[in-house]
Amino acid sequence: MMRAQRVILIFSIAMLASFAGAFAYRYVYVQPWEGEALSAAQETSQGTSQGTSSGTSGASVVGSLRPDFMLGSGTGEQVSASSFDGSVTLVNFWATWCAPCREEMPMLVDLHRAYAGSGFQVVGVAMDDVQQARDFATGLGVDYPILVGTADVMAMAQSYGNLSGSLPYSVLIDRDGVVRWTHLGVLEKADLAKRIRKLL
Repeated sequence: MMRAQRVILIFSIAMLASFAGAFAYRYVYVQPWEGEALSAAQETSQGTSQGTSSGTSGASVVGSLRPDFMLGSGTGEQVSASSFDGSVTLVNFWATWCAPCREEMPMLVDLHRAYAGSGFQVVGVAMDDVQQARDFATGLGVDYPILVGTADVMAMAQSYGNLSGSLPYSVLIDRDGVVRWTHLGVLEKADLAKRIRKLL
């Protein structure tokens, strides 16, 4: 009898761990080249223009005023969405354990440096531990603001149109605070630079 109870207990724990792992994977790390939906998203992004979304997320917020938020930064300050009003802003949702996110960050650093003088701003929003996000960003030489959180970042990502919960996810906002474009998956430098220049 005791043996049967132990087997049931072990099985129950294994099932709970499996569900927890699946949940965490869905919300923090889905490679943009895996799955039919994300493959379709990449194909769609090749033909999209300013004022549209790429992929299965984001269409509901394009053309609307960017949602407000208040998040802690990697240096401890509280930062709101209005802090970036007046700039063309790319909000990039990422995490240190998301390989595609890490892949595109040096490119975002380059674009931020290239267009910052013209009024462009990148804002990284990490679903992560504060110290891990800070250390990773410092190691890459990231010089744009990094905001960090967990449940609050997930809620923010949903309000910005990321209904799938996948990363990386990016939102391009014009100087008036209107969402002009969203993208699920790794960004392509030439395409993003063209979209930025159109809004500057």
